[in-house]
Amino acid sequence: MPQRMLQFVTIGGRMPKKRPVEVRREDFVEIYGDYIDARAREQASRCSQCGVPFCQSHCPLHNNIPDWLMLTAEGRVEDAYRVSAATNNMPEICGRICPQDRLCEGACVIEQSGHGTVTIGSIERYLTDTAWEKGWVEPVSPHRELPLSVGIIGAGPAGLAAAEQLRLQGWQVTVYDRHDRAGGLLIYGIPNFKLDKSIVARRTKRLEDGGIEFVLNCDVGTDISFAKLQRKHQAVLIATGVYKARDLACPGAGEPHVRAALPFLIENNRRDLGDKIQADTAEGRDVVVIGGGDTAMDCVRTAVRQGANSVTCLYRRDAANMPGSKRETRNAREEGVGFEWLAGPKAIHNDKVRAERMHLGARDKSGRQNPEVLKGSDFDVRADLVIKALGFTPEAMDTLSPDLMLTRRDTVKVNPLTFETNISGVYAAGDIVRGASLVVWAIREGRDAATHMHGYLRDLMAANMKAAAA
Repeated sequence: MPQRMLQFVTIGGRMPKKRPVEVRREDFVEIYGDYIDARAREQASRCSQCGVPFCQSHCPLHNNIPDWLMLTAEGRVEDAYRVSAATNNMPEICGRICPQDRLCEGACVIEQSGHGTVTIGSIERYLTDTAWEKGWVEPVSPHRELPLSVGIIGAGPAGLAAAEQLRLQGWQVTVYDRHDRAGGLLIYGIPNFKLDKSIVARRTKRLEDGGIEFVLNCDVGTDISFAKLQRKHQAVLIATGVYKARDLACPGAGEPHVRAALPFLIENNRRDLGDKIQADTAEGRDVVVIGGGDTAMDCVRTAVRQGANSVTCLYRRDAANMPGSKRETRNAREEGVGFEWLAGPKAIHNDKVRAERMHLGARDKSGRQNPEVLKGSDFDVRADLVIKALGFTPEAMDTLSPDLMLTRRDTVKVNPLTFETNISGVYAAGDIVRGASLVVWAIREGRDAATHMHGYLRDLMAANMKAAAA
């Protein structure tokens, strides 16, 4: 049999082609094309099949990446897809939006040796997109129906992953969400140029077709009480995510032209979905986005597409310490976004941000260097729209249940092994436990919580049967 792997010595790494900058700046279509079959096989063959696969260990889901790369290189695409889907409820979504450069691809051995990483995310996307096209994606179909029910609060990635895993076991699953569409930040937070919404919609339709009930436009704690959910379901999962924006602490932070990132992104996604939205856009305006994470990159690139006059990202650390994906930062630069590194807002005026230069000083407990102001370094950036993208914190959870124990960060406190809260039969997973994090971590925790919820429900059903027989 010919050697199909370890081709990195003769074949260079190649991402799928990006749409030309001058074209993609004008719309919200995904910027990356798809691999053709031959290109996917070629790029998969670059894998070195490491004895210790660091790509797998650096993936929160511990996907069997070397196995499905080898199967792809051999042309066994359906088998490769099934290996990929065995550990991931949304592989084509992770393939599009995961920051692979700091997860699997960043840990790739041949990347570390200077040969350029295997393009894992793009191959992952190719496999599942091909599976949908060929009809290999099977419906959610439990082997048997079980009588107990689960209520899941939140239709984001953690909630959807848990719902699928529990439904596959046969439990009756209902997902509640405050929005009018399922998907959470996948549908409303992430722009179309990274994740087309039809990709999310086909996932949620598959779950609905598999017997999962969705109750939308339902804010648990307001439209229905948490106590009522507990009476209706034998187990409950809290997977609400974190939506409260961190605020700016400078004069002018409360001005009308200062906006939070998430409402700005939600409004734009609603427009793309065909909803009539009255809010202003960035068209013709000078925009400053404050922050350095992936949400900030979503905002600057959205502002470009809305027709902003200028777009500047203001970040208090340097490019090397930016928490967002380097790939997304590079895409933003290509699209005309300006970056002011080591700079933070001092005051916000009607038509400008007064900023000040920083330098990186002593390290904090996390090991990151703290930004410190350089006195007398003030400068101005034109801005008649300022978007704060400083991260997210949990909303007040006492509106859900005053009995729920929280951490010092106001996230839900759980048993770290079982994801059960201090309330029996109530579990929590995703950002509401971890804090604002990655979609792939939300999927992982949703799956893990579902495993322990399945055990809890199975024991409860056995106890009920025993009591009925006595």
